[in-house]
Amino acid sequence: MGLGEVESVPTAVSIGFFDGVHRGHQAIIRRAVRRATDEGLRSAVVTFDRHPMEVINPGSQPPLLMTLQRRTATLAALDVDLVVVMPFDDELRHLSPADFVDHVLVDPLRAVRVVVGANFRFGHRAAGDVATLAELGPSRGFETEGVTLLELDGVVISSTEIRAAVERGDVEAAARMLGRPHIVEGIVVRGDRRGTGLGFPTANVARDPRIAIPARGVYAGHLHLPDGTSRPCVTNVGVNPTFGGQQLRVEAYVLDFEGDLYGMQVGVDFRHRLRDELTFPSAEALVERMHADVAEARSLLGC
Repeated sequence: MGLGEVESVPTAVSIGFFDGVHRGHQAIIRRAVRRATDEGLRSAVVTFDRHPMEVINPGSQPPLLMTLQRRTATLAALDVDLVVVMPFDDELRHLSPADFVDHVLVDPLRAVRVVVGANFRFGHRAAGDVATLAELGPSRGFETEGVTLLELDGVVISSTEIRAAVERGDVEAAARMLGRPHIVEGIVVRGDRRGTGLGFPTANVARDPRIAIPARGVYAGHLHLPDGTSRPCVTNVGVNPTFGGQQLRVEAYVLDFEGDLYGMQVGVDFRHRLRDELTFPSAEALVERMHADVAEARSLLGC
């Protein structure tokens, strides 16, 4: 919701873009929720409708780990009372740190506790940081808490690290940092129907081009259906080089499934990388390898 719709009650607030809502983000938000519970406050999360770089330097923004809709739903699932989506526009980017605090945290939310990651930056030219919040807080009635960034295997968990893992196809590392598998969503559309002829009909997912997809290859994971259920699948991310394809696609073969998925909004998650995308000498050789891929996926997914 927009800030104009927020009921003005004292809050414990966490703020950030929170792309991926990874384990580090979750630690920050849960700290704010605990603060709210302990002190009888409303818990709130402030996020933004677009990546700041989309406004600051259009075209330089990174691929995203999730859509805005999934991000807000994932944030809401962390037991916060209020998720506020703030438009990140040219006006907001030019606010001084003090004006940003007043406009985003104090006036609309009556923040009395502000919980952020230790690397949080805000205000024009990212001039504000945790120390700035701590300096501005007393005169505005809030206290600031900077949460130490979470590490995994000696590496700080960040959206940047997760994007890099996804883009090199290391979906297992991405899942460990996210706390769940990376997922790509879209509507199932008609493709070449070549898979049906090979005995492996696939769901061709028309993905949002802004969302990060794994490196070209074959993966085991699950297809998430609109009714909330999921089915194991083997997903190819690539161009089908055996048949001279050029268009990058995400195509999922759903194990032990018969039915029509066309037109459905689905999500494909990526749990294990099986192999690189390969060019096969014949359709028969491709089918043989696909049978092996399915067998390996069944073993990894326990189905």
